[in-house]
Amino acid sequence: MSQQNVSIWIWLQFGKIIKAILCPDDGTIRIFDEDDKLILKRTGLNRIQIKQIENNIMKYGAKKLSQHAEPFKFL
Repeated sequence: MSQQNVSIWIWLQFGKIIKAILCPDDGTIRIFDEDDKLILKRTGLNRIQIKQIENNIMKYGAKKLSQHAEPFKFL
């Protein structure tokens, strides 16, 4: 099984922590609230659309987590 190219973004919106998981290989994006409830799931995206979504997420001041970082070390 191969390692997928997954990006995890975390940001604060309306006083709540929001997490987005983007996978350009699958063309999917999943956005979760602070209780890990799925808010949005989108499939069938191409790499350009994933990059545009990442750029929009950065406008909210999101931080991209490293693949090797411990969970929630950014807090």
